[in-house]
Amino acid sequence: MKRREFIKKAGAGAIAAGAVIAGAPAVHAKKTIDITMVATWGRDFPGLGTGAQRFAKRLSDMTDGRMKVNYFASGERVKAFDSFDEVASGNAQIYHAAEYYWKGKHPGFPFFCSVPFGLTYTEFNAWIRFGGGQELWDELGAEFGVKGLMCGNTGSQMGGWFRKEINSVDDLKGLKMRIPGLGGDVMAKLGASPVSLPGGQIYENLISGSIDATEWVGPWNDGFMKFYEAAKYYYYPGMHEPGSMLCIGLNKKWWDGLSKSDQLIIEAASSMENDVMMAEFNAKNGASLAKLVTDQGVQLREFNDDIYDAFGKASAEVYAETRKHSKLAAKIYDSFADARKEVGSWMKISDQAYLNQRNRVLAF
Repeated sequence: MKRREFIKKAGAGAIAAGAVIAGAPAVHAKKTIDITMVATWGRDFPGLGTGAQRFAKRLSDMTDGRMKVNYFASGERVKAFDSFDEVASGNAQIYHAAEYYWKGKHPGFPFFCSVPFGLTYTEFNAWIRFGGGQELWDELGAEFGVKGLMCGNTGSQMGGWFRKEINSVDDLKGLKMRIPGLGGDVMAKLGASPVSLPGGQIYENLISGSIDATEWVGPWNDGFMKFYEAAKYYYYPGMHEPGSMLCIGLNKKWWDGLSKSDQLIIEAASSMENDVMMAEFNAKNGASLAKLVTDQGVQLREFNDDIYDAFGKASAEVYAETRKHSKLAAKIYDSFADARKEVGSWMKISDQAYLNQRNRVLAF
């Protein structure tokens, strides 16, 4: 064979081989990850449920379906309050919930959702990301085989729906009120009887008279639930949930077995929902409140200072008891209290001061 013809054929062969290699699928392509996700919210429930579903879809979309999320709303696979055990046991990989539902497992969990006189959305993010909150959450979760990540927030919640006006602390005595977490412990200190119910059971209990009052979230969600059909007095502000953070809880063994890149994808999807949900609540609560008052005859009331002072005193007692539970409970509370003081002092002369002046000026 002549030298020129040999070089020509060899070059053509190399190009063909390169084409085959370039067109071949990657040898190290990652396999599909099937994820079972359970939630404490009803399917398509505005804000809470739709936010959880949005996260599940986003996680699938971000990975072009490689992470295949099989989503189950409350009652579709397990009951709402069984979600924690379903994930901790490994029967499911992710839950979406409010961590104060697990107060019975450890009193530290409510601090990673919302507690009386607690943190606002802005303060919460600061504590979790830069104030040691995530590390403490990881330490607590590890005791139960779970890993928590922020995945939504409702912002400052309303104080609740009441069948009668609440003009003094005495009006709370004997009141049967749906209110979970440490907020329920505060109400118990003041003579009320706190009841813990999943969202889907509140209306039927309120309308039947099994409970006298309930807190839930805010105007957008509460209007959807039609609580105004059973209770007309709507109180604010809610001392129990000033910035309720929702989360995903992941089975820790499963989480630890994921690659770093897959962990980061889940963190990114969760963090995005944390922002999107808060924006949605802020966008819709104002108009929803106006509709409740104008169209449904809801009576908007503000807790007076005497009642709020009683809330504060009872909260201090609850926190003192919580710290005694364990070294970890005390460590979580102390870190939370430090963040409330340090971040809150800045909020006082930044956001809070500005809003006070803006509202004063625009009043003219």
